[in-house]
Amino acid sequence: MSGVKENDMGTEIERKFLVTGSEWRQADAVRFSQGYLNRDKERTVRVRVAGESATLTVKGINIGAKRAEYEYEIPVSHALELLKICDGVILEKNRHIVVYNGLIWEVDEFLGENKGLVVAEVELESDDQSFDRPEWVGQEVTADPRYFNSNLSTNPYRNWR
Repeated sequence: MSGVKENDMGTEIERKFLVTGSEWRQADAVRFSQGYLNRDKERTVRVRVAGESATLTVKGINIGAKRAEYEYEIPVSHALELLKICDGVILEKNRHIVVYNGLIWEVDEFLGENKGLVVAEVELESDDQSFDRPEWVGQEVTADPRYFNSNLSTNPYRNWR
C-alpha cells in the first residue's frame, strides 16, 4: 500500500497488469474489503480494511500511470461503519505481496462479484522507470478503466462476459 510520501507530495506512479501464471500464489495473502464513498471522475474516496488495519484514501484523476494519492490510517471500527454507507459492490480480495528484482508486486485475487479476476500492480519511482516483469505478468491494463477498482464496484468482472 502506498501513501503520502514526503518526497513526492502524494503522487503515485503505478502500472497494472493481468496475471497469467500461478507462481505468485506462494506468497502470503492478506484479506481486503474496500468500498467507495465517492467515485467521481476527478477523484475517488476509498475506505479499506486490510487484515487488522484500515485506511481512508483520496485519489486524483489518472494521468497515464500517475495520480495524486493521499492515504490515512483510521480505526478499523470506523472503516467497518463507513463500508456500510459505500455505494456499489464492496470489493473483496486477497492481496499477495511478491518481491521480484527489487520491486514489490501487489497481486490482487478478487473474490465475490469479481471472482476470476487477478491483477498485479507495481509502483514505480518515475514514469520512465524500466523494470523486469515476472513470468506470470501478462497484458498491461493500466489505462483500461474497466480494471480500476472504483469501476469494479459498479461494473463487476462477472458482468463482463
